[in-house]
Amino acid sequence: MIFYTILNLINIIIQVYTWLIIANALMSWLPGAYQSKLGQLITRLVRPFLDIFRFIPTFGGIDFSPLVAIIVLEMAQYGLIAVFRLLIN
Repeated sequence: MIFYTILNLINIIIQVYTWLIIANALMSWLPGAYQSKLGQLITRLVRPFLDIFRFIPTFGGIDFSPLVAIIVLEMAQYGLIAVFRLLIN
């Protein structure tokens, strides 16, 4: 059914974006990672979404905005699954 295909595609996109957020956060541990071509690409893809959560204060120099962004993505994913289940039934 087309609904399952769309839902699977959305789930894959959300999972890939989640991994990009994790990669972006891990790049802060590696000197020069943001200056690489891959680092610049990941930053361009992830920063607009992460900037939404920059109001969250850092604790001990640790930025928790990627964690909050991932939680929001997961909640959106579960919400979409619920909506699709309602449409199917």
